[in-house]
Amino acid sequence: MKKVLIANRGEIAVRIARACADYGVKSVAVYADADIDALHVRRADEAYGLDGDKSADTYLNIAKLIAIAKRAGADAVHPGYGFLSESEAFAQAVLDAGLIWIGPRPDTIAKLGDKVEARKIALQVGAPLVAGTPDPVKDADEVLAFAQQHGLPIIIKAAFGGGGRGMKIAWRMDEVAELYASAVREAVTAFGRGECFVEQFLDKPRHIEAQVIADTHGNVVVLGTRDCSLQRRNQKLVEEAPAPFITEAQRERIHSAAKAICAQAGYVSAGTVEFLLSGNGAISFLEVNTRLQVEHTVTEETTGIDLVQEQLRVADGLPLSFTQTPAPRAHSIEFRINAEDVGRGFLPTPGLITRFAPPSGPGVRLDSGVETGSVIPGSFDSMMAKLIVTGATREQALARARRALAEFRIEGVASVLPFHKAVLNQADFVGTTGFNVHTRWIETEFAEPLAAAARAEPVADTSLLRTAIEIDGRRVQLGLPAMLLQGLSASTTGVAQAAAQQSVDPDAVISPIAGNLHAWKVADGDEVKEGDVIAVMEAMKMEMQVSAHKSGRVTLAAQAGTAQTLSAVIAHIR
Repeated sequence: MKKVLIANRGEIAVRIARACADYGVKSVAVYADADIDALHVRRADEAYGLDGDKSADTYLNIAKLIAIAKRAGADAVHPGYGFLSESEAFAQAVLDAGLIWIGPRPDTIAKLGDKVEARKIALQVGAPLVAGTPDPVKDADEVLAFAQQHGLPIIIKAAFGGGGRGMKIAWRMDEVAELYASAVREAVTAFGRGECFVEQFLDKPRHIEAQVIADTHGNVVVLGTRDCSLQRRNQKLVEEAPAPFITEAQRERIHSAAKAICAQAGYVSAGTVEFLLSGNGAISFLEVNTRLQVEHTVTEETTGIDLVQEQLRVADGLPLSFTQTPAPRAHSIEFRINAEDVGRGFLPTPGLITRFAPPSGPGVRLDSGVETGSVIPGSFDSMMAKLIVTGATREQALARARRALAEFRIEGVASVLPFHKAVLNQADFVGTTGFNVHTRWIETEFAEPLAAAARAEPVADTSLLRTAIEIDGRRVQLGLPAMLLQGLSASTTGVAQAAAQQSVDPDAVISPIAGNLHAWKVADGDEVKEGDVIAVMEAMKMEMQVSAHKSGRVTLAAQAGTAQTLSAVIAHIR
């Protein structure tokens, strides 16, 4: 391996580029139009454009990625996490192109990436499981039938994805059909496939996972556990290692089941086996993520092992640099720093970062994909960075985390920093009277009021205008940021500002986020009641419902499928 194409963006692309430098190989970045000046583009040795702004046209476009790898002379591809990282088709395409795939074999991704097949493997090795559908469901009627047989709540999950995308929990029969449709849409957007399966949902469980890595020499090693229970909308916010407040028997059960599942599947490279831990101590297998996890950092800090470099070693045919589970040398907590407004229900807030001043000092690590001046586009994930704080004990890690979060300054866009600061004062999380956090704790238990952030400025046009020019007799394609040419065309800034100002109209239904108006749930002229869901919007790969703020007759002011700015008027109710 001499040169690695990084088929991703943001902080994980920066992380991989750094690992490549440490390992002694060159790195190649790729970028959507909005990412032309992103940090990951500048951290790699070279970078190539993907000509587009939507995921499907850029980071999910296999043909473009393979073509760029060949053009750049790369001999290996690292997928990072998200996007195509768990795509059997992408892994196979990389191998068919004569390149090295830095990850599990395609057949392993197929077996474990298919959540239904993964359940079957878990059953074969005796891992604990809750009831679930044996295969993906065909329609909402099958979901309803399962719910009627096994009872509520149930969880609808994308069969070919992860990371909380395409995952919906139904608590009432009358919401099952819409939640199933929403899960399918999210899965298609995030993974390109919409198949879903259904399981019983354990109420108020903890999320415990085991980090596994394996080589081609028969070594399968579990590096330890992580707790990822602090979530909202099935998206992890805080993770820590090793998982606290579990018994040694539970830890051993998780380790042995994770290792057995991966060994049975012939696993190679880094992966994570996830479990749920109920309040009564029961453990249930959840899924296998056939990729590097966002939270791999806390395992690195507690073991001293560079997981990305180990992935490179494995892909190079070398054995792991260790063969036994290392004893934890510290306790580490990761805080995801997302561009979301905690005072408005964690609404994504794309925009320009006018100040990004991270903390430092003993025990502090920052993995970032942004800096001051970076733009957070509305078309991709909301994560800006990860703050990882480590101490000799959990108590020391918590103390250092309070100090580090107090130092952190982000301006221009909203962030989840206020939530992180608040949660460190919660007895349920600190463990004063036991660890009482569960996967729905934020929605059901966290009651501290958090102020909404100041409205971010409308996102500037990040598109590129491409044209062909001739240099020394050679035709070259030139891409110019649209903002540079605003003097030659009508500026969109005034339109966005005017739309925001119109929100004072008491009849106006305003866009709660900057994103895509996915679908209307009502027709023009329909009568609605206050609280009725009238539209579905999508931003940063997450769906959000828009409800009627009053009763009356709806007049639509925007078409489905169009991009909307924050606070844009999309309808009126009179």
